[in-house]
Amino acid sequence: MIDASQPFFPPIEPHRSGMLPVDDIHTLYWEESGNPDGLPVLFLHGGPGGGTSPRQRCFFDPEHYRIILFDQRGAGQSTPLGEYRNNTTQLLIEDIEHLRTMLGIERWLLFGGSWGSTLALAYGQAHPERCLGFILRGIFLCTQPEIDWFLNGMRWFYPEVHDDFIAAIPESERGELLQAYCKRLFSDNPDIYIPAARRWSRYEASCLFLRPDPQSIDQFGTDAVSLGIGRLEAHYFLHDGFFSDDQLIRNVDKIRHLPAVIVQGRYDVVCPPLTAYRLHQAWPESRLRIIDDAGHSGFEPGIAQELIAATESFRISRHFG
Repeated sequence: MIDASQPFFPPIEPHRSGMLPVDDIHTLYWEESGNPDGLPVLFLHGGPGGGTSPRQRCFFDPEHYRIILFDQRGAGQSTPLGEYRNNTTQLLIEDIEHLRTMLGIERWLLFGGSWGSTLALAYGQAHPERCLGFILRGIFLCTQPEIDWFLNGMRWFYPEVHDDFIAAIPESERGELLQAYCKRLFSDNPDIYIPAARRWSRYEASCLFLRPDPQSIDQFGTDAVSLGIGRLEAHYFLHDGFFSDDQLIRNVDKIRHLPAVIVQGRYDVVCPPLTAYRLHQAWPESRLRIIDDAGHSGFEPGIAQELIAATESFRISRHFG
């Protein structure tokens, strides 16, 4: 067992990695670490556009898990960075299936936070026969109220951060903030889209933690991170995540027979707890864990400890015997 005061497993390196072409535009970065014969788990990163990091391997016991990470279209080390053409939820689901087939995996555990929880649910509902279960954090269902909250509601808690977010948008355009940002983010001129992407990404990063993390905010402000997050989040928000109205709640019966743990920060301003509660109400067989001293990030101590407890629980669960 791991030490609760130091919840993460030790850092590890991938033993396999590569670039997977999925169409004429996109090539995806993927990696595999841990036990090649272990329980397969797929880590789904947030954003959209956030990409993976080495630290995310450390949620899983490498002696027991076959750990798969990949960067979704337009994110992280996948190319081209920030590309929103040929980028939809349905295509991401196809990419996951392509990756699963290439790796020869029959079924796997899905682990995702924020947008990663969205994609895990969407993939699971499309391919329940390929899923062993779900560990979900900071639930986001990509409904219109959630999108509006992100763009406008977070100012109730972070007014100075929201002021910075809208500072470069003329007052005449602030009534349609998403459209105003899309006009800039999807420009062909880097002098226009790069500053817009930085502002968008820093806005989100400034609201992730219960206690601000300056290092994370700075990281989100880099071009390598902000271009993926800014462009792709705006792109997916503009299209309601490529879902019909409340699709992920309406279709939850397709995965209710599968085990699930939902971990949610009580003071998550980016993805407020009501959404996790709605999912749990629609999926009463799931286990909901609300962390009273945490915000949105999966790296906050209480959330990390609960997520790793969930991976340990799934590891020894008879569901996967």
